[in-house]
Amino acid sequence: MHLSASCVCALLISALFCQVTDLTTVSSLYGETVAIPCKNDDFKPEDVVMTKWKYDKGEGLSGDLLVKKTNEDAKISATDEYEGRVSMAENSSLLLSAAKLSDQRTFTCMIVAASDIKEYPINLEILKVPAGLEISDKAEELEIGKLTKLGTCVAQDTNPAANITWLKNNKPLEADGKRIVINQSLDVDPATGLSTTKSTLEYSAEKEDTDAQFTCSTGSFATGELVSPAVTLTVTYSTENIALQVNSQAPVVEGDNMTLKCVADGNPAPTSFNFHLKGELVKVENADIYTIVNVSRDTTGEYKCSLTDDPSMEASKNITVSYLDINLSPSGSIVKRAGDLLNVTLQIDSSAKSKVSWTKDNAKLDKEPKFAKLAYSDSGFYECEVTMGPLSRKALFELVVEGAPVIKKLHKQRTEDGKNQVLICEAEGSPKPAVSWSINGSLLTESPFVNGRITHKITVAPSENTTVSCTVSNEYGTDKDIIIVSPYDLESDQTKLVVGVVVGLLVAAVVIGLAYWVYMKKSKQGSWKTGEKEDGSSEEEKKLEEKVEENSQKAEV
Repeated sequence: MHLSASCVCALLISALFCQVTDLTTVSSLYGETVAIPCKNDDFKPEDVVMTKWKYDKGEGLSGDLLVKKTNEDAKISATDEYEGRVSMAENSSLLLSAAKLSDQRTFTCMIVAASDIKEYPINLEILKVPAGLEISDKAEELEIGKLTKLGTCVAQDTNPAANITWLKNNKPLEADGKRIVINQSLDVDPATGLSTTKSTLEYSAEKEDTDAQFTCSTGSFATGELVSPAVTLTVTYSTENIALQVNSQAPVVEGDNMTLKCVADGNPAPTSFNFHLKGELVKVENADIYTIVNVSRDTTGEYKCSLTDDPSMEASKNITVSYLDINLSPSGSIVKRAGDLLNVTLQIDSSAKSKVSWTKDNAKLDKEPKFAKLAYSDSGFYECEVTMGPLSRKALFELVVEGAPVIKKLHKQRTEDGKNQVLICEAEGSPKPAVSWSINGSLLTESPFVNGRITHKITVAPSENTTVSCTVSNEYGTDKDIIIVSPYDLESDQTKLVVGVVVGLLVAAVVIGLAYWVYMKKSKQGSWKTGEKEDGSSEEEKKLEEKVEENSQKAEV
């Protein structure tokens, strides 16, 4: 029974034969042995009398391959292209070796049982996967904006015919007829029936395509999708932008080396440049930098660089060389006389605004020192610091104020135990004055000589009233002052306190008496005018006058 007859039968009697829609397809790889199964689901093995395999030759004809009866070996009946290529497995599957494309047809397994006959058609599909994909005829480089053949991808000897897709960075490219043009061709080998697909990509690159990876791939086969090795091409383009850079620490200061660098975005990058150095043209080959050593403030100005093959493509930059100079007057060590005038001037020459700070003996000053009339306290080390960004300059001078010594104060005080006198002589002058006394005593302390001042203390125990002198002297002159000391200074001080209290009381009494006397006198005068003078008031007046007189005498004493 032929396949066409079984199909007709299937349409008429579905209970006896399979339907065409249930036709099973088996796939196998080209050149390998394929096992075509006999799907016998209707009979028990012991009921099978005979199994027969045949194939569809086309045009309604069938060809026998082999027959196997129960308890007998299979008999091969194939006499054409299948001779020597077919056999039967124990499970009744047809084994077909060296599968080729001409084997793509329907094979039918017929089962004969005691009660019925059934056929099981199987469609055979042969797959041939290309050995690999590779991009050939690759371009050496891609130029921006120019449609260029990038390469050809070939999938050789395949079945079914391969469909090639181009990818950039793993993303499919779609032909647009302008920037992306893809041409694909298909050739079939008449001997084997295998297909060879060729795909050519023409591509107009952009600057962003630098370092892009191009690949080609095929659709899915039984072994999966095939992808070619990636191809990376050089993208060339003319210089569109140029910039001049200064490769030096900012800011550029006098004495530095300044390196100019010309940066262009062309690919390949330009290798030769012109550097315009304030009117001077310097051509640099195979380099993009030029260094100016030991720059000065005169280096400040406009600088340019350009392409040697296109001078109109240029870049410029204004460069300022920072500088800071100071001149302090006076400087070094200065000796001046007390009371003199000293002018301090600081001259600053800088490329930008600067900041000035002053210190005296390492202590910060709030403002610039001015000396209209020098005092000994003005002596010291003065330092100014001028800063401008990272630049800093310092200058200093030492001021020494000298003059004849002068005793500012000479006084005395008792010791804590009240037994001795402490004489204190305070003087100023410079150089440090020598201090001497006209009385022998024990040196108690001598203060440090600071800002032209010195304090000298001695302890004395006078036995009688004595005039003591303190003398100070240096190379400019001498000064002297005296003070009287007495052994009774302590007692005299106590007596003065008591006398003071008594005198105070007497004065108070006199004041009260006088006030009362004035009052009575005014009253008496009023009485005389009215003619009502009394004898008793005259007597009281006399007593008051006597009291006032007595108090006055006591006050004088």
